[in-house]
Amino acid sequence: QLLLVESGGALVHAGWHLTLSCAASGGTLAGRAVSWFRQVPGKEREEILCIAKNGRNKTYEDSVKGRFTISRDNVKNMAYLQITDLKPEDTAAYYCAVDYGLGLCAEQAHVRETDFESWGRGTQVTVFS
Repeated sequence: QLLLVESGGALVHAGWHLTLSCAASGGTLAGRAVSWFRQVPGKEREEILCIAKNGRNKTYEDSVKGRFTISRDNVKNMAYLQITDLKPEDTAAYYCAVDYGLGLCAEQAHVRETDFESWGRGTQVTVFS
């Protein structure tokens, strides 16, 4: 089972940008779909983007379109979430997760955490105006 560790979260001003990283160990990300989720206190964790094993990606949250970009580097065993023009409503804990090996992104956002084999512990992004 892959071990995932997110990093890159920070306290930033609105309008700034960040790149979150998801480092995998204990196996390879190649062949897996990787998703980024975010969660605010009191709400369900929401899947926001997914990148398939072939690099094709899917965005599930309209509010992040044009500002969030998901990418992967299978050689480095890393996935990334680039965020531009941060808004206070982007404040959340961000998590990466990998699927069980199908390597494809779903048409609709997942609602069950058990649909994913491994999760990181998250990295906090706080945006102030």
